[in-house]
Amino acid sequence: MLERIGNCRIVEEVGAGGMAVVYKAIQEPLGRVVAIKALKTSIAIEPQFSERFEREAKFMASLQQENIINVYDFIKYSGTMFIVMEYVEGIDLYDLLDNFTSVPVEVAAIIALQVARALNHAHFRGIIHRDIKPANVMVSKRGDVKLMDFGIARDESLSDLTETGTGLGTPSYMSPEQILGEKLDGRTDVWSLGVVFYQMLTGKKPFIEDKKSSVLQKIRLERYVPVRKLNPRVPRMLEHIVGHCLEKQTADRYSSMQAFIHDLEDFLATRVGINYNAYLVRYLQEHSVISEDEASGILTTDAVREGQKAVREDRRVIQGIGLFIAATLALFLLAGLTIQLTAEDPNLAETASTTQLNPDEVGYLKVVVNPWARVVIDQRDVALTPTATPIVLSPGRHIVEFINPYFDTKKREIDIEKGKTTFLVETLENRAAQEASP
Repeated sequence: MLERIGNCRIVEEVGAGGMAVVYKAIQEPLGRVVAIKALKTSIAIEPQFSERFEREAKFMASLQQENIINVYDFIKYSGTMFIVMEYVEGIDLYDLLDNFTSVPVEVAAIIALQVARALNHAHFRGIIHRDIKPANVMVSKRGDVKLMDFGIARDESLSDLTETGTGLGTPSYMSPEQILGEKLDGRTDVWSLGVVFYQMLTGKKPFIEDKKSSVLQKIRLERYVPVRKLNPRVPRMLEHIVGHCLEKQTADRYSSMQAFIHDLEDFLATRVGINYNAYLVRYLQEHSVISEDEASGILTTDAVREGQKAVREDRRVIQGIGLFIAATLALFLLAGLTIQLTAEDPNLAETASTTQLNPDEVGYLKVVVNPWARVVIDQRDVALTPTATPIVLSPGRHIVEFINPYFDTKKREIDIEKGKTTFLVETLENRAAQEASP
């Protein structure tokens, strides 16, 4: 076994697969416990595998989100490559389901929600995972849910037609379009997460090979057994959510991971009375995955008090922004404030100069977008909705774009005045629905 990799001292081997070995290590002089994923030397000589390994490191390093494993370093050494990443002590979902078959509906919904949040973050940055499965989901001893292994992830902006191995993935979790080698978008991950969710709720995969048909044929051509037929205790709302994920036509699926998140949050808001981490820790303790001592630091009085109230308040904040803006608009109009939203032949103001202006020399923009969007002003990324924070702009005309990969982009021209706030409230139109209409 290797003793050192870069500034990391190897402690022990903790896992191995067909392509890589994973070590637990100490990063010096920080004293930080890390995991090191080492590409096997016999694999590293193959360009397609070494390129994929390096791409995984770059993708994960670019995705800083609490439900995605953090990457700290990438090292090329002694004829192979190493990814130095966050060490998560816990159990992966594959082993959890192997030990307990299915999990309580609330636990399944929390895990699915946290994975969906990770994927939503990746999709927003144009990255599709393409290999969602239980083995790539880790539940830590602290109740964190972490998405791992972006080894076959890809940039959505690249053409599938120019990439070999488009059908890569784990067969039971592949979407119909992935099997057919069609161009993929984030909805392929919606399908795969739906398969994982189904498995958590029922203890079975929705599509299983038999003597008549392969699993790939079943995914493409056959219906799965309804969730509640296998587990009648599953609420109808969750059965509906799973069904929406597992529509064979992408246009019939959730149009975005954000829409999936919205439905899961609505379900959990009325059922989980403590915070999500504490709920998962309590489940792990009750099933002897972690000890009582390990759980005690998480299951504090404060943790138990959090949860349903906070979730409902967060939901009210997000859903109430539109009402707040509408009320504020009415107040401004009553006060005689003029709000200018459009203009002709714009002479754009400088957006970069706002930091050099005094507060009384700038104007402000507040936006509300349904469902959500990146806010691009004068070709610069400035915000991600929902946001209640006003965007500071220099006085003058600006071009505002609302971009969501699953909806038509909307563009607006606005005039910003010193000391005044301009409001934009937009509803994006579903691109798939428009294309389907005559």
